[in-house]
Amino acid sequence: MKIRILGNSVRFRLTRTEVNTLCAKGYIENQTKFNTDVFTYAVRLVANSEKLDAQFRDNTITLNLPQSLGSNWHLTERVGFSETIDIKDNGGLSLLLEKDFTCLDERQEDQSDNYPNPKALL
Repeated sequence: MKIRILGNSVRFRLTRTEVNTLCAKGYIENQTKFNTDVFTYAVRLVANSEKLDAQFRDNTITLNLPQSLGSNWHLTERVGFSETIDIKDNGGLSLLLEKDFTCLDERQEDQSDNYPNPKALL
């Protein structure tokens, strides 16, 4: 799972295995360890919700995806989900959760579990 944060924009990208795990178990997480703290980022399927939402507590960003939208995501061609949520006195927070495609240029990272890039098929 990769995250990209820029200002009030948070983007999560999941590999095929991560999307499958999320759909099967309802939760995935990853961590970045610092000397004295751990930063955790997670995605959770939640019941009784209608839109993508997020929370930040105890050094953890959690994207909450409605179970009605995400439980069969692994079986669909849907790339992802986006939402902008209102933040008191600070405008909006843009959220994006998407399947991770292979890059079109050469990368040093292992991309074997990424989704095929549709632009590469053109």
